[in-house]
Amino acid sequence: MKLRATLFGILMLTPTIPLGAGERITIKVSPAISFAPANLIVRTMIVANADNRAVEIIAESTDFYRSSEIQLDGDKAPRTTMFEFRSLPQGTYEVRANLIGAGGQQRAWVRQQINVIAGGSGR
Repeated sequence: MKLRATLFGILMLTPTIPLGAGERITIKVSPAISFAPANLIVRTMIVANADNRAVEIIAESTDFYRSSEIQLDGDKAPRTTMFEFRSLPQGTYEVRANLIGAGGQQRAWVRQQINVIAGGSGR
């Protein structure tokens, strides 16, 4: 329960963190290094804009691909979105977030590389 309250507090503070000049979207993927099968939390911070329609989140390695799209309601959408990828196998992943505008065009994108390493057998 204490962990949940702490996480909620951090998320409540996140919208007050300013983005850099000219950045429409930023990404934070955690953990950056983990053991397979890995659960990744992808957090995007998006500058409010009436043209924002969706954010597409992609996790891709040489042997694995998974994506999801979250609809946005323009400048009324939450500034922070969170998504979880579960049970990712071993590999080096590029995690991308594509901000999609009205008409389906890509407005901005960001990426972060993470590593999922083989888990120990423990036997």
